[in-house]
Amino acid sequence: QILYLKPPWTLANLLKCYKKHWMAVFGYVVPRSLLSTIECLSKHLYADKPFDSSTVRVLLQESKNLLHAFSCRSDYNGVLPQAYAEVAKLCETLGGVRAALVEQDLSEDIMVLSENAACEKMEATMPSLQSTEEKELQPSFHVAQENRHQEIWSVLEGVWNTMNLYSIELFQKLDPSAVTMAGKASFEEAFLGLQKLLAAVKDIREGIGR
Repeated sequence: QILYLKPPWTLANLLKCYKKHWMAVFGYVVPRSLLSTIECLSKHLYADKPFDSSTVRVLLQESKNLLHAFSCRSDYNGVLPQAYAEVAKLCETLGGVRAALVEQDLSEDIMVLSENAACEKMEATMPSLQSTEEKELQPSFHVAQENRHQEIWSVLEGVWNTMNLYSIELFQKLDPSAVTMAGKASFEEAFLGLQKLLAAVKDIREGIGR
């Protein structure tokens, strides 16, 4: 009799009911701070514009927070765990898609860096090759083999520089004050840093698993 909107409800109606009765009803069932979650869902789900992947990720995480909060009260005849599992599955799917896109972008960057390194190496070796040809002709593949390790080193350096730029950009987004423009790291420092990164990613995966 006192409901803001009568059933049957759409999702939009439910979100309006949440906001209308939040302080008097729902704020006594779940933490009142979750009102921001309701407002976030309401704002984005019914905006007249397409979603990007970042917005979808936020909406899924906010939905999980809301479902988890209500699960502390009841499982609602098994409906709530099923809904939570479906949202978690969507999060996992989105994470896989985002990881694939990042890997594709990184692969393209590596290819560009590899091509640039090869071109630079070719330009650097052209004068010496010309002087060598005057003395003695050698097969081109033999010259390539001799300089192969230098080309590989150039590619690895390009990969590291790309990772370094991504890292700086990421940490500037998270905490601009935490980033200092230090000198270029050595490859030994890069190797140690990658070992720490692998350990950190392992810990994160184990945390997600728990």
